Amino acid sequence: MASVGGGKGNKDVNVELNLVPIIDLMSVLITFLLITAVWSQVSMLQAGSSIYGKKTNDDNTPPPPMADIPLRLDVKSSGFRLIIGKETFQYPRSGATYETAGLAAKLREIKTTYPEKVDAVITTDDDVNYEWMIRGMDTLNKSGFPSVSVSTVASE
Repeated sequence: MASVGGGKGNKDVNVELNLVPIIDLMSVLITFLLITAVWSQVSMLQAGSSIYGKKTNDDNTPPPPMADIPLRLDVKSSGFRLIIGKETFQYPRSGATYETAGLAAKLREIKTTYPEKVDAVITTDDDVNYEWMIRGMDTLNKSGFPSVSVSTVASE
């Protein structure tokens, strides 16, 4: 207890410190610290225009190994389009369903040609139902390409 003295009679004074504003201030500062720490880590990520790495001006670079050949599945409103390297395969939509059987057969053929390839990229048009993107991902996974990435690049 504190004592306030001034003369003949000393009065005892109970002093209570209100900690609520200090706790509020600390919670705001800690939240701000956590948010800025996360954003500083995100800003360190490498972001390139190509998912397969930077292109170099060096003409003497060797061709990529078979596993580095890009495999892309475009889910379009007209059907599936499969691109492996420079080859393109079309699987048109019939009515409301997409041709997944022909796509799966071609993917199995590609897997036998490139057995070490495990990754693929899938893109979709804006007007395609989400269900068909998932079926395309399932077809890629069942055909031996478990590392499927979804790309936001508009397919041409």
